[in-house]
Amino acid sequence: MEIIFVLGFFLVLLVTGVSLLGVLAAIIIATLLMFIGCLLSLIIKLLPWLLLAFISAWICHTFFSDDHEKKYLKLLRKIIKL
Repeated sequence: MEIIFVLGFFLVLLVTGVSLLGVLAAIIIATLLMFIGCLLSLIIKLLPWLLLAFISAWICHTFFSDDHEKKYLKLLRKIIKL
């Protein structure tokens, strides 16, 4: 269905006197803008799920890890600082 719109857009611009180079530039720019817009909307749509995964991983690490592992990580941080 979208290809019919693009072809119609292409033909209308050619019939109205816009050059072929202008038509191709308009199609390329429109495609890039739609691509960037779709990526942005996908990021916004997935952001709550990414935050939920981050928060749940932080909670599991904070409350369900044993003390031995916390001491090991603390020692490892001290070693890295040196």
